[in-house]
Amino acid sequence: MFDLLGLAPGTQMVIAFFVLMAIGLPVAFALGLSALYAMWAIGFGFELAGDLIATGISKYSLLAIPFFILAGSLMGSLGIAERMIRFFRVLIGNLPGGMGVVGTVVCLFWGAVSGSGPASVAAIGPMLIRAMEDDGYDRAYAAGLVSTGAAFSIVIPPSIGLVIYGVIAETSISRLFIAAVIPGIFMGLTMLAALPFARRRGAGRAALDALSPAPYPGLPYWARLRHAFVDSFWGLMTPAVILGGIYSGIFTPTEAALVATVWALLVGALAYRTLTLRGLYESLADAASSSAVVMLVVAYASLFGWVVTVENLVGQYSGALLGLSDEGWMILLVMMLILLVAGMFMDAVTVMFISLPIFLPVVRELGWDPVWFGVLLMVNLAIGLITPPVGINLYVAANVTRLSIEQVARGAVPFLIASLIGLAVVASFPQMSLFLVRLLGG
Repeated sequence: MFDLLGLAPGTQMVIAFFVLMAIGLPVAFALGLSALYAMWAIGFGFELAGDLIATGISKYSLLAIPFFILAGSLMGSLGIAERMIRFFRVLIGNLPGGMGVVGTVVCLFWGAVSGSGPASVAAIGPMLIRAMEDDGYDRAYAAGLVSTGAAFSIVIPPSIGLVIYGVIAETSISRLFIAAVIPGIFMGLTMLAALPFARRRGAGRAALDALSPAPYPGLPYWARLRHAFVDSFWGLMTPAVILGGIYSGIFTPTEAALVATVWALLVGALAYRTLTLRGLYESLADAASSSAVVMLVVAYASLFGWVVTVENLVGQYSGALLGLSDEGWMILLVMMLILLVAGMFMDAVTVMFISLPIFLPVVRELGWDPVWFGVLLMVNLAIGLITPPVGINLYVAANVTRLSIEQVARGAVPFLIASLIGLAVVASFPQMSLFLVRLLGG
């Protein structure tokens, strides 16, 4: 066996991965190169790599990823997002907090459509941030709110993150979707609790005219609400179609991704008549690009995971983790801290493929419900989307607002604190995640 400084190839692989990340190599290639090095050090031929990659990405459940991404892209480009925002502005825009409340609700609602944090920021961020500014909110604060709300897209079902977790953990994706509903809503409530800390120039009514077209000016509230509801009805039905079909057993979560895509095309072509060949091409191109990034990580992570298994790193590291304490809460705290730190430097998909082979045996050994742990993991990784230095949602929001990443990060601080409190609550009360699962007999 090849030996360097007394370290086994598996440990060398882990070190090499972080070194390659530190010098700026893309995550997927850092995974692949470190794994190939370890395979060579162990003595396996590289011809095995092709079979491992093919096996890793040929899982049926992973088909949900590109189609959910495409569905979210289509719903943004076809005007569905704008109609949803208009409806919620009319419904709740006059409550204390104004567009801050609207922004939080729309982000959570859009999470039930998109399932991707960065995609949500790109799709609805420009409209929400502009409307919040016109309502008196500081631009950086508005960007922080949208970044945080969109981050919880990976918690609110249907979630791409939960699909990947279900594949890795061999856990029912439908049960994960059901379990994530209440925690996802709860995390939205924690965001609302942070709204009083916003810096505002004074609430005006300019937000009522922030989007084009204006939401039915001159009409009484109930008339405006009726018009907004009728105009956005088919878009508002999207989560009901997707989640209703899954929970009723009409189709599986994987099939739901294709249903969501077809639904978006039908709504755009028949209901709103906004579907064009150019728009369809752009949505397909955006979805293909985003899907390729995710699936490339999945492909190379299969090599990395194979080395982890062959070298028994799972047994070594999980044993070390179990040996830290006899108290389950202490081990859970260590896991959460590791995930929070990892989320500062890596995307959610990479963190799952690196950490879950080590964490899942500990979860089973301690008798924790893997469905609850999956939801907790998603909340943790959602927070990672708004924590520098990687914090990809912050980068997307900075690009949208033309602010620096530091300004957007400062605007997100109140929501980051509220999210950490919410994470502690979700971790302390597993029944929050499991209530609906048990109620529905899942």
